[in-house]
Amino acid sequence: MSNMNTEWALHELDRLIHLLEFVPHRDPNILGDWPRGSDADIAAQAQVAEKILDRVLPRWRTDIEDDEYVAWSRHREAATRAKAQLQRTAEIAANLGDDAPEISASSLHQWIWSGAASLWQSGHFHAAVEDAAKKVNAETQNKVGRRDLSETKLFQEAFSTKSAEPEKSRLRRMEPDGSETYQSVQRGAMALAEGIFAGIRNPLSHEADQELDEQVALEYLAALSVLARWVDESTVEHAGGKP
Repeated sequence: MSNMNTEWALHELDRLIHLLEFVPHRDPNILGDWPRGSDADIAAQAQVAEKILDRVLPRWRTDIEDDEYVAWSRHREAATRAKAQLQRTAEIAANLGDDAPEISASSLHQWIWSGAASLWQSGHFHAAVEDAAKKVNAETQNKVGRRDLSETKLFQEAFSTKSAEPEKSRLRRMEPDGSETYQSVQRGAMALAEGIFAGIRNPLSHEADQELDEQVALEYLAALSVLARWVDESTVEHAGGKP
């Protein structure tokens, strides 16, 4: 779980589990076992724990059944599972022989995860990738001030090595010094965008009834994240060469 403070996450999950533990009611006249924490305390802790669960078990809301007769049952099981996952991730990887680096969807560029998060967590991977692509397109339109173009044509214009013209701003990944490196990075950004919208975005729009495999969807989001980062980190050149 890259970039996660595991010690803090475990502490927060433990607190939720503690509050949800069944104990005899403090009033001896009320029979049966009840959650240790008050409704207010549990709700407050769940607000934090849910953020951790979304990172560790992205599909916990759909993969874990809820018991309508037992309050917070889904949260209780999810927190227990997530705790075990965090505690034993390194051990599992070492013993199964798979300690390769992992990509977390939530650690991708903010445009990507903000556009995909809610759909991803509910298992709608196809729609999550589509929304992430739309987000990158919209943010790029905003950055260069172009609403007349979208997707492939937008990026072809944005990363063109031609000088900026009135109402045709450009994105520069580096100082436009005319060098081979400058030509290469501009061409590379344009080619990546063309590949994403021709090879990922367009086919998805024609296959709306076909769900994506989770791993394939994650790889698509990673490609979109690279493009988003390049756009975000580029400077805008306006007509006359002015930044």
